[in-house]
Amino acid sequence: MMKFRFRRQGTDPQREKIKQELFAFNKTVEHGFPHQPSALAFDPKLQLMAIGTKSGAIKVYGAPGVEFTGLHKDTTAVTQIHFLPGQGRLLSLLDDNTIHLWELAAGAPKEVGGVKRQGVVCLQEVGSYVLPGRPGIESCSATRVTVLLLLRPCDLLCIGTEGGGVYVLDLSSFTLKDSQTLLQDLVVQSLPEDYRCGKSLGPVESLQEHPQQPAKILIGYSRGLVVLWDLSECKVEQLFLGNKQLESLVWERSGNLFVSSHNDGSYSVWPVTSGNTCSQQPVSSTTPYGPFPCKAINKILWRTTSPVLLYSGGMPRASYGDRHCLTIQQDKDHVTLDFTSRVIDFFTVHCIEQENECDDPTALVVLLEEELVVIDLQTPGWPTLPTPYLAPLHSSAITCSCHIANVPPKLWERLINAGKAQQSRQQTTKSWPICGGKNLAPPPKQQELLLTGHEDGTVRFWDASGVALTPLYKLSTANVFHTDCDPCDDPHDPCDDPDMQQEEEWPPFRKVGCFDPYSDDPRLGIQKISLCKYSNKLVVAGTAGQVIVLGLSDERSDHLVDVAVVDLLQDREGFTWKGHDRLDPRLKPPPFPPGFQPLVLVQCMPPASVTAVALHAEWNLIAFGTSHGFGLFDYHRRNAVLARCTLHPNDSLAMEGPLSRVKSLKKSLRQSFRRIRKSRVSGKKRAITTPTSKVQEANAALAEQEDVAPIQRRIEPRSADDSLTGVVRCLCFADTFLRDGTHHGPTLWAGTNSGSVYAYALEVPGVGVARAGERGGHSDNSACVEAVLGKEIQLMHRAPVVSISVLDGRGKPLPDPYEASQDLAIAPDMTNAHSVLIASEEQLKVFSLPKVSAKTKFKLTAHEGCRVRKVALVVFSSTAQEDYSEHTLVCLTNLGDMHLFNIPALRPQVRYDCIRKEDISGIASCFYLISPSEYERFSLSAKVITEPLCSIQLERPLELTHNRSDTLTAAFKGEVHIFLMKESNLTFPSSDLL
Repeated sequence: MMKFRFRRQGTDPQREKIKQELFAFNKTVEHGFPHQPSALAFDPKLQLMAIGTKSGAIKVYGAPGVEFTGLHKDTTAVTQIHFLPGQGRLLSLLDDNTIHLWELAAGAPKEVGGVKRQGVVCLQEVGSYVLPGRPGIESCSATRVTVLLLLRPCDLLCIGTEGGGVYVLDLSSFTLKDSQTLLQDLVVQSLPEDYRCGKSLGPVESLQEHPQQPAKILIGYSRGLVVLWDLSECKVEQLFLGNKQLESLVWERSGNLFVSSHNDGSYSVWPVTSGNTCSQQPVSSTTPYGPFPCKAINKILWRTTSPVLLYSGGMPRASYGDRHCLTIQQDKDHVTLDFTSRVIDFFTVHCIEQENECDDPTALVVLLEEELVVIDLQTPGWPTLPTPYLAPLHSSAITCSCHIANVPPKLWERLINAGKAQQSRQQTTKSWPICGGKNLAPPPKQQELLLTGHEDGTVRFWDASGVALTPLYKLSTANVFHTDCDPCDDPHDPCDDPDMQQEEEWPPFRKVGCFDPYSDDPRLGIQKISLCKYSNKLVVAGTAGQVIVLGLSDERSDHLVDVAVVDLLQDREGFTWKGHDRLDPRLKPPPFPPGFQPLVLVQCMPPASVTAVALHAEWNLIAFGTSHGFGLFDYHRRNAVLARCTLHPNDSLAMEGPLSRVKSLKKSLRQSFRRIRKSRVSGKKRAITTPTSKVQEANAALAEQEDVAPIQRRIEPRSADDSLTGVVRCLCFADTFLRDGTHHGPTLWAGTNSGSVYAYALEVPGVGVARAGERGGHSDNSACVEAVLGKEIQLMHRAPVVSISVLDGRGKPLPDPYEASQDLAIAPDMTNAHSVLIASEEQLKVFSLPKVSAKTKFKLTAHEGCRVRKVALVVFSSTAQEDYSEHTLVCLTNLGDMHLFNIPALRPQVRYDCIRKEDISGIASCFYLISPSEYERFSLSAKVITEPLCSIQLERPLELTHNRSDTLTAAFKGEVHIFLMKESNLTFPSSDLL
């Protein structure tokens, strides 16, 4: 009989079909700003922008919702990108000296949940080229590519090198035109004797095509020489004998002038005349921020209307050498844009039609190392444009996040209005200039919010309904407290000093951009967020034990914030807090702008970082936990209901705090040796007590097989002496049966790092009035909330409790507050027995209520060798049956796997490889960080996947393009309808970054 004990059941074909109709894993879209950008390009015909990164990625953006991504095979930095205007193609130059040709191409269609969907359009590499070395020269530095220039017909590519040579590549065949190659020796022969002086001309720094005569190009060498070269006749048209180290060149639209920028912070204007073959001096040479030594002007642009000059760098070395600046000059207007990160590249959106006499620039787009800034050049004062995408999620380091689906329209509208009220006068409302392509996707069926908490004490609200993640509103909690760098505490304000003002007038700096990596006080960091979308109540909790309850208001207010202190130690002796101090609240904070405004500040003592928070707006209760215990607070009556200490007597490490730098090395070593000694002793004890006879050994082995299945791993219990065992990992409110099986009521559940679960029965005035009357009580509006310990559960292996959820009589999760009372969800089953689902790091287990007896479990660590990191209960709808859906437990592990289980039986359904286990910072939710500035989003639903449609008008020549394998791919001309996979609207209810 025993041989059938562990036989696996066969797969049910019908069930497998249902699973295919319910579940499908797709990585859908990346939100945020590309990590470590290194190159920028713009297609003025298609109005598309491309950004290359140091990891070898290329991302193309158009109108909001139009995005494409391509990845080089090698993770090598992209140093330059150039569009083939109007063709949907681009060239990339990598740091390994290779040139790659890309084009937009649709992938093969695929079937998802029984439905055939169009393939994802991406950038596809169709060819590559490596410039060969010169014969007889072993070093490849001479042919290292420094600059690329795509000639106007888009069939030839000029390549400048470190050795001073200029080569011409035929893009249709990827072959060099040797007859048009220009080596430095040929140029030197044309130079006057006094200019040669035995020096090399240096690398080619810039190549610029003549705006009116396509056959002529400007070649700028590092030493300062500029050559006007005629490609068709292969001869030098004119020489410009500069004597300053060259950085960049730009033509004036008519072709009669060009401007050169130099390493010493100056720029020069040179005339181009047909009769003069050699120019010794420029028309003018200016050092805008001289006369003292200045940094190089790395790039310069000249645009005509009344001339607009734009250049990066050029700051005085001694005073502002560490600034990242870009200057705009037009007539008497002069502004120095001061950024907080390095300028990578920039371009202007302007008229490119040949019949127009002027450029008429409308916008300046600046790619910085940490953000994208767009300047409106048509509005006086040159204000910035708010970005509909590519907003820097990491403007301050992300510390937590929370996702809200199905946002009510009224809340959505109020958030948008609050965000508009925050826009500064330095922002304009003009349309986004990068508007290539057309987003044909229908409006989203529901509005979704992503809330991110940051190190500087801000909470940012993002529109996560579509492909583009758009900022809506920013909430700051810093104005509630006095911080270490409070400007009010600064004894000297430079704005009050006229001498300081006089010194700061030049250069005319203007702070631009929102990236600010510095936090005034690390204690302000947001650790947990909870939002009730029906009552418009928000709870944010921070690093210094602060828990703030906020309400949404459409009007400006100057009310006082109530402050309450909750002592979680409850006067326990022997514990001394060694960490940071609490944040001091302002006695009279400044007026609060429209939006979420603080109502109550609850301060936990000791002021340790808040590790868990729960909000029940219908009962006006918040619960919060730290490494010392948990508390319950009634924010309506402004009184503390409960404070429970969860510290173990040996848990002194919890008293040092996350910002403490005095953690004991001796203690850590002592604990490590104790564990080793304990494991050795326990091993010896097991060896002594093991029977020696063969019969007893066989019986012991058989008994062990009954306890642990052959496919399971043995899990050792964790010691109660381990540090930080009192950390509260999760909190949960539920209306369920705790005292007996006939009376249900409000309860609070708390799970800790040591595998302990506490369940409290709550008496909430106005809730359960009938039950109070049955017990002889009466309802009193002035009565306070009471909490009585009902159950205390200790998990066997003391594994940390990750999540607690209560299931109703049908085995389904209880609805959120206000959902059942306002008929927004099906009322829970209160006639049959409830159960509680407790997820620890090692296993999932369902207990019956109110007896708390085990019903079913799944040992994840024993079966799969992984640990639980994140758990959520999600509803999946079928693609085949409109009215069929299932509640499913979704579990994300420390290996990056997704495991799906049905509830309450906890039978495994499907498993997906989701995240690389190396991406520890990202394993938290359906939004996970693939870099400090980017979220990647994934979907698990086979049904709720919408596809944003976009169309792009391409003008590809009817030619053949060689790809890497020497096969031919037919190019085409016409309108291309591009299909991109959009993220599923099915996402985790909430997400907290670790």
